[in-house]
Amino acid sequence: MADYLMREQAPLSQEQWEQIDHTVVETAQQFLVGRRFIPIYGPLGAGMQTIINNVFGGIGDATVDAMGEAESSPVVIETRRAELLPMLYKDFRLNWRDIEASRQLGIPLDLGPAAAAAYTVALAEDRLIFHGTADAAGLLNLERRTRSKLGNWGEMGAAFESVVAATAQLIANGFPGPYAVITSPQLYAAMTRVFGNTGVLEIEQVRQLATAGVFQTPILDENQALVVSTGRQNMDLAVAQDLTTAFLETTSMSHSFRVFEIVALRVKRPGAVCTLE
Repeated sequence: MADYLMREQAPLSQEQWEQIDHTVVETAQQFLVGRRFIPIYGPLGAGMQTIINNVFGGIGDATVDAMGEAESSPVVIETRRAELLPMLYKDFRLNWRDIEASRQLGIPLDLGPAAAAAYTVALAEDRLIFHGTADAAGLLNLERRTRSKLGNWGEMGAAFESVVAATAQLIANGFPGPYAVITSPQLYAAMTRVFGNTGVLEIEQVRQLATAGVFQTPILDENQALVVSTGRQNMDLAVAQDLTTAFLETTSMSHSFRVFEIVALRVKRPGAVCTLE
């Protein structure tokens, strides 16, 4: 285990650390949304502090030629920028008496504090992905993103029509999918109704277009939604250190820990993201 995690200095057994790791990862997986459709690049190592983000151009048709002698337009890097790999973290404490009771009685530790910390870090990751940071844009505020009309999803069929329009626009711009749709919980709920006289929920119709998945996240505001053409050629999540837990210190017989990760979103083709506005 890495020295910077200082786990050997904590008053925990190997089994207790395994319980913490399982709780943290399991909790985060329940809430993380961005990772469900964005490929992972890494891990790169916790010491990495910056990452190169290349924005591509020249993505057109491939050349077809019998001898390979015809001129071909290469994929080119239009812009290259070094971006910060920020640390996302939340601390929690375990009381020494709880740890001692677990050891003496052979009962599991109450790891609710660790789960709560993992939950907040998961939300922070999705907030970084969708809203960005002070140093880098998120999917919702990319300068060169595609835009389409949201419409009134309170009306029957409006959600399906707006996703159809967004995917048509992405296709026209050279982003053929597969597509993921991400909405606020309120807009997601609006899709869970029967679509016309079909006997099928409207969200199932949307899933026919969004084969990479239809997701909801509380990170989005009430009337926010987007359609994303997925794939490593369009974006990835650079991971220096994946979600883990470190021991910090003991103060007044309470033991402090930190759930953290080091990640950054890299959007290589901003036009692959279509916000519904």
